[in-house]
Amino acid sequence: MRLDTYQARAKSTDHTSNKFVTSINRGAVVALLGLAGELGTLCATYKKYLRDGKNYKLKDSHIREELGDILWYLAIVADGFNLSLDEVAETNLKKTAGRWKDVVTKAKRFDDDMPPSQRLPRKFEIVLTQNRIDGRMKAVMFMGDQLLGDPLTDNADEADGYRFHDAFHIAFLTTLGWSPVLRKLMGRKRRTNKTKDETEDGGRAIVIEEGIAALVFEYGSSNGLSSGKHILDDELLITIQQMTRRLEVKDQSGYEWQKAILTGWKTFSKLKKARGGRIICDLDKQSVRVLKLRERDINKARRLLKDAKSMKTNLN
Repeated sequence: MRLDTYQARAKSTDHTSNKFVTSINRGAVVALLGLAGELGTLCATYKKYLRDGKNYKLKDSHIREELGDILWYLAIVADGFNLSLDEVAETNLKKTAGRWKDVVTKAKRFDDDMPPSQRLPRKFEIVLTQNRIDGRMKAVMFMGDQLLGDPLTDNADEADGYRFHDAFHIAFLTTLGWSPVLRKLMGRKRRTNKTKDETEDGGRAIVIEEGIAALVFEYGSSNGLSSGKHILDDELLITIQQMTRRLEVKDQSGYEWQKAILTGWKTFSKLKKARGGRIICDLDKQSVRVLKLRERDINKARRLLKDAKSMKTNLN
């Protein structure tokens, strides 16, 4: 039986008004409370089984009856909102597939139509070190002979390692093919396309990504991501998808965002523990590896900082 067929037959046995409106509606209240009540009955039935064990005869017929009642009320609620139960089921399957289906993917290419100088690199190495600058410990990031942004502190009263939070931007770029922050720092903004330069690579997109990084950091700090937790709450992923719903990354699934976030936390934890590292990225494989810093990496960071300071002095 199709769900829509069931829904129509369930509606024929509904003796309350089933048009849900914004004002108090008897049919709406009855259906919603009925749904909640049947769920409670199902839980209570199973509670007795857990409590009494073999002394309680849990029969398939009990569960079948309660599930049937739940399905009836569900059909009435759906009809009250003018929703097709078939479409509700299809939408849910699409959502859960996007959330849990483990598929082999590649990071999206959002800039294939751009000149080479405005495309993000597919394979690259970024170095993150920490240096004491003006009496404060700061993270320094560079790629090749180019400093990427200014040295960062934790920007907090309590030392929490947030100076290494670029690990999240790196994970977003490597897993999703998206990072307005790194695109700007790498000098890869899509300037030949004025619309993308403003809406996808501009200040608003950058602020949104920084907001996501801060949100992911705080969530992970309180929910065990540093110790290897590998499942995220739906609410976090839904919030992030709402934040990016106007951007080119809007079609990324919950599964892809989860992969990006977990990759970011894994990378961040390694960088924080080792106080830096060489980050090897491959967008085609969606992989991020953190290797140990070499003495020449630390020396290069110092040289780049010295050159940047000298250039700034000359410009002034």
